Amino acid sequence: MSDVHIDGGERNAARTRQVVDYLAALPGQIDAVVISGDLTQIGRPVDYAALREILAPLEVPVLCCPGNHDERGAFRAGMLGLEEGSGPVNQAHEVAGASILLCDSLIPGSDAGRLGPETLSWLDSALTRSDGPAFVVLHHPPVAVGIPELDAIRLQDADDLAAVLARHPRVAGVLCGHVHAAVATTFAGVPVRVAPGVKSTTTLPWEHTGDPTNLDLPVGLAFHHHENDVLTTHFRSL
Repeated sequence: MSDVHIDGGERNAARTRQVVDYLAALPGQIDAVVISGDLTQIGRPVDYAALREILAPLEVPVLCCPGNHDERGAFRAGMLGLEEGSGPVNQAHEVAGASILLCDSLIPGSDAGRLGPETLSWLDSALTRSDGPAFVVLHHPPVAVGIPELDAIRLQDADDLAAVLARHPRVAGVLCGHVHAAVATTFAGVPVRVAPGVKSTTTLPWEHTGDPTNLDLPVGLAFHHHENDVLTTHFRSL
């Protein structure tokens, strides 16, 4: 899931709670929940605290990376329980035999994204520590998705990310948010999956004549299933 944009209001909280309630009530087991950025609207500590309360019913690991609407220090403290800091918040987790590598693509003060040398070096090193499948998670897609408003603010150093991925064939997929739309594409020969936005949906150029943001479409999420070196994604609308 992605782009919940908790802001102190009831609407975004209710839509996020709808996804959490659905996941918590599943009769079968999932391995983890990944939230690919924009956890809050303006990065306030109170909003991270509210999100933690909403996520509390989930009994599996909840893994989050920051997006362009988040604030690194408050995210680090509010979601990870770490001391505040200004550097990139990168995290490595092992879940069900797979590495989940969450990369910080936030540029403070900008809607676009950039990993930068520090995070790219961290990712390159993290990918050497195991030989199982790995999923690289970041907020900003590294490839254009055909929505001009979002393509203008995608990942800026995608070529540098491609060079890292080329050295590590164990990468099974790149998981992103930011677009507020369910998208399946490829980048550097690797599957890319963009999660639907919880707050809203971005419509395609041929679906609107003005503002591409639709607040009325259903909440969405994506299930990722990896088996026999194949990533299969099922999108759900609630």
